[in-house]
Parts: sequence; structure tokens; C-alpha cells
Amino acid sequence: MCLGIPGRIVDVREDAGLRTGTVDFGGVRREVCLAYTPEAGVGAYVVVHVGFAIARVDEAEAERTLEVLRAMADAVTGELGEPLPRRGGDGG
Repeated sequence: MCLGIPGRIVDVREDAGLRTGTVDFGGVRREVCLAYTPEAGVGAYVVVHVGFAIARVDEAEAERTLEVLRAMADAVTGELGEPLPRRGGDGG
């Protein structure tokens, strides 16, 4: 299963001419290519698929989607390599 997972951009930088950054997925952080979302800056929410931010979304939509994904823990673990922490970052 392939998922687009929403997350919040926490930093943006250029890496060998490519716009990249760190995206926080409710407690799990990953390096992401931001080339396809040039309008998204620090604090913006984006949907990430296989390491690429493919669309910008608002915070409310991102939170709703993350709640659904938390309920689908096995699918998220397969996509991110680890489960999303529970709301509040307590991991349980």
C-alpha cells in the first residue's frame, strides 16, 4: 500500500541544488524533497509520498488524516519504518 502522509515542515534548505527539508509527522521526522511544493515553507503542512512533498494541506486536514493513520498503524509502519507516536508524543 502506498500512502501520502501529512506532516509539518520544520526546516528548509538547499542540498546540491535541490530544495529539501525536515518534515515532522506527528513525532516522526524525515528528510523530504520539497521541490514539488516551492510555496511551502517552515510551519506549512504538506502531504509526503515516498520522500517527496506532493501537495500542501491545511493544519486541520493534516490532523484529521494523522488520526486516521494512527488507527492504521501497520500501514504507517510499513511506509515510515516506525509507527506514529500517540497524540502528545507519549508513544503509547
